[in-house]
Amino acid sequence: MEYQFTIMTQEQAEYIAFTWHYEGEYSFYDMEADKEDLAEFLNPETRGETTFAVIKEEELIGFLSVMKMGRNIADIGLGLKPALTGRGMGSPFLEAAIDFVMTEFQAEKITLSVAAFNQRAIKVYRNIGFEEVGIMMQETNGGTFEFLKMELNIKQ
Repeated sequence: MEYQFTIMTQEQAEYIAFTWHYEGEYSFYDMEADKEDLAEFLNPETRGETTFAVIKEEELIGFLSVMKMGRNIADIGLGLKPALTGRGMGSPFLEAAIDFVMTEFQAEKITLSVAAFNQRAIKVYRNIGFEEVGIMMQETNGGTFEFLKMELNIKQ
């Protein structure tokens, strides 16, 4: 058993929000960097049953949020534990997330948004087969930042 996806508990949400801190420019992804995002992540009602803790070998290694955007489209957000980033774990983590979303949400297309500066993640997404479909400016973390919108069409 590689990866387990379970509905995130409050304890897991708080652990991620207050202990996961990324280095350098990636601190942009710290939950505490945006008060609105933090409040949403910590609220069990807004997390609902579409935010998942990702467990591997009994360790919380990531999270995945899924929003249905139509019959067969799912928009995802995901995060990998800071100590595991930059170590070749992104692709297997993303592939497991895609398999989970395809199975549990019957998705035929998966979309995501990624900060344009995050070339490390963009490379992983491209290698898996995501394609850029647009650029948008998004207000977050006290400013306005450029994000790439990417999508993966899945042949079932």
